[in-house]
Amino acid sequence: MIKVASYNIRKGIGLDRRRDPGRVLSVLREVDADIVALQEADRRFGTRASAIPPHMFEEHSDYVPVDLLSGRPYAIGWHGNALLVRKGAEVEESHALHLPTLEPRGAVAATIRIGDTRLRVVGMHLDISGLRRRQQARAILHHVSEGEDLPTILMGDCNEWRATGGCLADFGAQHRLVDTGHSFHSRRPVAKLDRIFATPDLEPVDAGVHRSALAARASDHLPIWARFKAARDPA
Repeated sequence: MIKVASYNIRKGIGLDRRRDPGRVLSVLREVDADIVALQEADRRFGTRASAIPPHMFEEHSDYVPVDLLSGRPYAIGWHGNALLVRKGAEVEESHALHLPTLEPRGAVAATIRIGDTRLRVVGMHLDISGLRRRQQARAILHHVSEGEDLPTILMGDCNEWRATGGCLADFGAQHRLVDTGHSFHSRRPVAKLDRIFATPDLEPVDAGVHRSALAARASDHLPIWARFKAARDPA
């Protein structure tokens, strides 16, 4: 079994308007996933430093940020997108993906080995306006199609309010949409902006939205998660 999660952490700023990276790490401990895609993980200006200081992952979590960009020691993401893996997982390769955009948007991808399973994971945060969202989805899918044939999970904040159509149809053409539930707004969840998709060779066992008193305060999004049964790597 492999458990993944996606979480828009709003730069670590909770509903009480306090930036509290330790609180975000506490929520991640509650979720207890093997791989996590974060959105809004870096601050927008200056050095674009991580909203969670990198040393806190080492000292206060069971996660390691996937190395995406060299030369930016304070950042862990690309346009706010970051991937975390549980300590002990092997990251074979990682990429920052450039997306067509009117806003600072991007996606990140990595090939990860956990035990006997190799898989590709893509984290994303798509256009809020909707003008480029489908183009961004197609750019991500093109990247996936050009790579090695691997079990693949796509997850992140799609900013899609509709239940069907749009980028959901693009991703859903060859990937299974896992129904996790309503994750936005954390105070009163009414929308499924955060989504998880997977290739058919990954069987979803269960999935949901992580609801706790801490998660309800830590961000305006609640974390979503899914657990998959994965085929073993024959190699």
